[in-house]
Amino acid sequence: MTVHTRIRQFNTKKTYPEQSIDNDLCQTVVARGTMVFVRGQIGQNLDTSESVAVGDAAGQTEQAMSNIKMLLEEAGSSLEHICKITVYITDPRYREPVYRTIGKWLKGVYPVSTGLVISALARPEWVVEVDAIAVIPDA
Repeated sequence: MTVHTRIRQFNTKKTYPEQSIDNDLCQTVVARGTMVFVRGQIGQNLDTSESVAVGDAAGQTEQAMSNIKMLLEEAGSSLEHICKITVYITDPRYREPVYRTIGKWLKGVYPVSTGLVISALARPEWVVEVDAIAVIPDA
């Protein structure tokens, strides 16, 4: 059963052929169910508040996506029900490793995605932040 309608699906391999990224995205998601808003996640262990993968954008993205997965599951949802992500990076050179990592976690999901390059995050050792909007599908 298809829970969400994902309109104009595409893969970043075709949009950015000069970059080595492979993300399944779409332009619009029509979602059914209760919405879940996940606060921006960074390279920080949620249980210990320890910063992880300092200086490693891909490693921080792994931790952020792991956090998002855990938080969605705690809310009764899952990665497959993500409708929108926003990705913040502090250096445009981080784009490929960050999006490659996100692409592994969200393969086949096709969320709407917005990416921004910003001057800084809340702590100097954090170089990427990812937030997500998902739904808890109707039973």
